Amino acid sequence: MHDGKWTHANIGDQSGKVAIVTGANSGIGYETAKALAEKGATVVLACRSAERGEGAVARIREAAPDADVRFMALDLADLEEVAAFADAFREAFDRLDLLINNAGVMMPPLTRTAQGFELQIGVNHLGHFALTGRLLELVLATPGARVVTVSSIAHKQGKLDLADLSWETRSYGKVAAYAQSKLANLLFTFELQRRLEAAGAGALALAAHPGWTGTELQRHVKLFELANHVFAMPQPQGALPTLRAATDPAAEGGDYYGPHAFFEWRGYPVKVGCTKAARDEADAAALWEKSVALTGVDFGALARARAA
Repeated sequence: MHDGKWTHANIGDQSGKVAIVTGANSGIGYETAKALAEKGATVVLACRSAERGEGAVARIREAAPDADVRFMALDLADLEEVAAFADAFREAFDRLDLLINNAGVMMPPLTRTAQGFELQIGVNHLGHFALTGRLLELVLATPGARVVTVSSIAHKQGKLDLADLSWETRSYGKVAAYAQSKLANLLFTFELQRRLEAAGAGALALAAHPGWTGTELQRHVKLFELANHVFAMPQPQGALPTLRAATDPAAEGGDYYGPHAFFEWRGYPVKVGCTKAARDEADAAALWEKSVALTGVDFGALARARAA
């Protein structure tokens, strides 16, 4: 199939692979987990709510009776929970082929995480940063492993304020805070790829965005809910950029996938561009150091890989 029409049919056999999808109980996370499970991967649905997580597992098993799927509790808004999830995962598995950092919150009223971070930077970036760091040893031990982080077109409006990442001194703008968190997702992805390469690691860091896909992520924004009826792609299609980043053999570290048409709102997944801000290496390195300081997760596995 030519580049413009990458679909579920292009996903190769995933048997033997182990995947984590955060926020997999609904939306594109659910569709990503389902597609990977249908192709033979063992998929862990890492979600906050046990009830909804187990419900999603049951729905996937209904669609694919042979699927190896399970729920594990993960609350990205609490770094202690992130650490507990990583410990539990490492006890249960000795490999991690695909870490899909998908979960996100979008434009809620000002809320703080357990550690006091603004919720959107706390969940969308810092929680996933800590999760990736705590699981990196397994990622590095798994040939061909990938870390795929889900960003958004909204990164284009994003401005990074390292002095006030969590909106303690600025007056809170939920749209600006969302855009900053999605910019952070890309800065993290590109910096992680640079560090993987510097350590001589074979793992890849990639990013994706779903275009305009109707999900409950938009529940805090009435206008989006209304516009969804007109513009939004169905969720299985919205998951395709993530799935391409995760499974396309031709994908390379640092690639960013999104829909090909209509301002990247809809269509089939292709490599897309990002803003200059997202490619700023100084900002990426500074955000990395800040994230280490805030989360206490230092990605020591990279240093060990480099030493080896």
